[in-house]
Amino acid sequence: MMKSCSDLMRMIKSAEGMTRMVQLYGSREGEVARQMERYMLLLKRHEDLFGTEKMPLLVSAPGRTELCGNHTDHNNGRVLAAAVNLDTVAAVSPRDDLQITLHSEGFTPIRVDLNNLSPVKEEQGTPASIIRGIAARMQEMGCMVRGFDGTATSNVLSGSGLSSSAAFEVLICAIFDALYNGMKVDPIERAKIAQYAENVYFGKPCGLMDQMASSVGGLVAIDFKAEPKVTPLQYDFSARGYSLIVVNTGGSHDDLTEEYGAIRSEMNKVAHCFGEETLRRVRPEQLWQEMPRVRREAGDRALLRALHYYNENDRVHALVNAVKADQIDEIKRILIESGRSSWMYLQNVYAKNSPEQPLCVALSMAEYMLHDCGAYRVHGGGFAGTTLNLVPQSQEERFLRHMRQMFGDKSCYVLSVRPEGATLVF
Repeated sequence: MMKSCSDLMRMIKSAEGMTRMVQLYGSREGEVARQMERYMLLLKRHEDLFGTEKMPLLVSAPGRTELCGNHTDHNNGRVLAAAVNLDTVAAVSPRDDLQITLHSEGFTPIRVDLNNLSPVKEEQGTPASIIRGIAARMQEMGCMVRGFDGTATSNVLSGSGLSSSAAFEVLICAIFDALYNGMKVDPIERAKIAQYAENVYFGKPCGLMDQMASSVGGLVAIDFKAEPKVTPLQYDFSARGYSLIVVNTGGSHDDLTEEYGAIRSEMNKVAHCFGEETLRRVRPEQLWQEMPRVRREAGDRALLRALHYYNENDRVHALVNAVKADQIDEIKRILIESGRSSWMYLQNVYAKNSPEQPLCVALSMAEYMLHDCGAYRVHGGGFAGTTLNLVPQSQEERFLRHMRQMFGDKSCYVLSVRPEGATLVF
């Protein structure tokens, strides 16, 4: 039974609400209080916008961190990723028609008429296209789709490398699921729906890793060889004396679609040299045997990116084994090796012809401060945005101080792995 905003506010303040906040956001000092205040403000805003008679649900979808498997998913590779304690949350109320109004904090309100579920050219590249695409795909699958009134807030900042776009996509799918389908869509299928909307309606040729990590939750190894094979893992970095810290260097991903698309298209171009669509269908020894021909036909950068792909797949396998065996030194070694491969072979640490290279600066600082006692790598799509760092807790304060001096007071996020993916909070 749906509850009023006032009912939900009381629930959030209760012992049950505090327990729920810890489940989703961890118990770092002050975190529960921050989240409770955040939810209260969201519900108050929803009530102000849509009235006291609206009966909302609270739905959340997390951002994600990628530990290994940089740009392998779109060629059916392997990744190790995790949902994190930063998320996009919405208070949503059902409607009896096919109209959607979504007020997302800091953005122009989004309005979508679901009477038309075909792609709209003028919408391409906007959040409205994602909503329409998800609704279309869910309806094709036999799910009920109707309108809703929603109010959203997010601390997965756009361009942060924590995949705010995937969190939004997965959130929209979870909203339709929670309001009208009993939250019964499989998390893996939910991720595919989100990817479909981004590929077909939004117009971005993304892989599936971001959506999968946000949808499934926890620390997950994903093999995209055929149907995605998801292997949940358990690992608590903080219990081993380490913090996961993402440093936002200030660059944005917003104008980098062409750079991202080139990685996928160049890997595919190498695969086409062997009559295949993706690199996963080409054995690495085939590439080595035919390297001169591939270089002529696909070019140097495509060849280097293909080499990264194969080595990265092997690293993911090795990292999963290191996690299972609790070999923290091996985990650190693999993370550093993966990051160097992204820099040297994948070449996604700075944008083409750009004199601004903040990721390079952040990685160089991390290497200087951490040496062999921690790990550091480009995070997510690359070219701009964030680095991921595994920092000994004894050095956390020093690390944060220097990074904030360089990139700003709000540049660093100390993360924890969130055990749940997209979820109905209350």
